[in-house]
Amino acid sequence: MKLAFEYGQGLMEADLPDENTDVFIPGETVPDPAFIKNIEEQTRKAILNPVGLPPISKQAKKGSKVTIIFPDRVKGGFQENSHRKVSIPIIIEECLKAGVEKKDIKLICSNGLHRKNTKKEIKSILGEKVFDEFWYSNQILNHDSEDWDNLVDLGTDEMDNPVIMNRDVFESDIAILIGHTLGNPYGGYSGGYKHSATGITHWKSIASHHTPHVMHRGDFTPVSSNSLMRTKFDSISMHMEDKMGKKFFTCDAVLDTYARQIGVFAGYAKEIQPLSWELADKRTYVSWAKKKYDIMVFGMPQAFHYGNGMGTNPIFMLQAISANIIRHKRIMSDNFAVICSSICNGYFHDEEFPSYRETYELFQKDYHNILPDMEEHGEYFAVKKEYVNAYRFNYAYHPYHAFSMMSCGHIAEMHASAIYIAGAYEPGFARGMGMKTRATFEEALKDAKKYVGDKPNILALPKTFKTSAVHLTMKE
Repeated sequence: MKLAFEYGQGLMEADLPDENTDVFIPGETVPDPAFIKNIEEQTRKAILNPVGLPPISKQAKKGSKVTIIFPDRVKGGFQENSHRKVSIPIIIEECLKAGVEKKDIKLICSNGLHRKNTKKEIKSILGEKVFDEFWYSNQILNHDSEDWDNLVDLGTDEMDNPVIMNRDVFESDIAILIGHTLGNPYGGYSGGYKHSATGITHWKSIASHHTPHVMHRGDFTPVSSNSLMRTKFDSISMHMEDKMGKKFFTCDAVLDTYARQIGVFAGYAKEIQPLSWELADKRTYVSWAKKKYDIMVFGMPQAFHYGNGMGTNPIFMLQAISANIIRHKRIMSDNFAVICSSICNGYFHDEEFPSYRETYELFQKDYHNILPDMEEHGEYFAVKKEYVNAYRFNYAYHPYHAFSMMSCGHIAEMHASAIYIAGAYEPGFARGMGMKTRATFEEALKDAKKYVGDKPNILALPKTFKTSAVHLTMKE
C-alpha cells in the first residue's frame, strides 16, 4: 500500500506491504467520544459547581487579588470556542460579579521553560476581547522562570523536590488554573497538577522530574498516570498549595483529536484529576491492536508543537520518536524498529532554540557515549547568561529544556532495536544521535528486517504530528 508521511513542509511516500501493514489515524480509525455542542453552558455549569472547593463567588470579594494561569500556544487549540476562550471570560465575569476589581486580575501564561509567547500569539490564545481588556494595562504576562523579583523559593516538598514558583500566583488570593486533559507522554495527561508543576516553576523544579532517573524507569514507558513523574507533579503542586495557604481553583477540559471539549471539570485539582482522567481514558487509551508490531512507521514535519525546527533539530527528532514509543510501547514487539521520515537538514532554529546546537555538539565528544552522560552538564547550560537572556528577552527556549529533551530521547535507544531516519538531507546529524539513515522508507524497511525478520507486522501512523496523539493498547 502507498502511504504519505509528514516530511519537512510536505509529504514523503512509502510503499508498504499490504498484507501486514495496519494504519492508525487518531480520531479517524477509531472515532473520539462526542464533543460538547453547548460548550459555554457546560463550562459555566462546571465553574459554578466546582468539585471539592467553594465557587468563585464564595471565595472572591472586593480587594481580592486574582491570577488566572493559562497554558501557552503548545496546547489547547485556537478556535473561537477553545477551552481558554470559553472558560476565562466566564471566570472573569464571576470574579467581577463577586466584587473583584478589574485592576486586581492578572492573566499569566504558564510557558515554564518554553519560550515566552509573543503579543500576537497571546491574542490568538485568549481572543480579542480579553486581550484588549488586559494586555495594554500590563495585566497579561508570560511566566519568567529566571525573574527572581517574581519568584518565591518554597524550599523542598516531602519528596525533596525543589519548589520555586511564580510570586504573583503565590501572593494572589485566588489562583485559577486553566488546563487541558490531553494524552501526554510525560505522566499520562497534561492539565491538573502537571500544569502548575511545570508551567509556573523554575528549571530546578523541572529538573527534579524531567531527568534520567525519573524518565528511564519502568513506570514511565509505556505511558502511565501512576509514574514517579506524575507523583512528583502532584507533590510539587500540593506543596505550593500548602505554602500558599489556598488550593488552586482548577478548570480543566478533556479534549479530543481536534482540541474540542468532550468534558469540563472544575474545582480542587486533587479531586478533579481522577474524574477528568476517567473520561479522557475513553479517548486516549485506544484498545485497538489485534497483534504486536515489529516496525513503527511515521513522518516528521519541520515544524510542530514546540516550534519551527523541531523536526530537523536532531535532539528534538529523537525526543519525538521516543514520545511515540512511550505512547505505543504496549503494542510493540520486544525487538521492534522505528522508521521515520525527516528532512534532517541541520536546521536547529538557533534563534528559538539557541542552546541546542552547543548541547548537540558537546554530545559528540568528551566520552559522551549515551545521552544520560550529558546530565552532568545541565546546570552549566542552565545558568549560561547568553542563553538565559535569550529565554527572558528574545522568545527563546530555556537552555535546560534541551536536557529534558535528551533525557526523553534516550528512551528510543533503550527500547528500539534500531531507529531509521528516511530522507535526511544531512544524515550526519541523525547519526550523531544514534539513528541509522537511509534514503527511502523502502530501503530502511529492507535493512530493518535484520532485526525483525522477513515478514514484520508494520504499524503505520500518518498524521502523527498533525493530530493530538492517542495511546494505543491491545484489543483485549
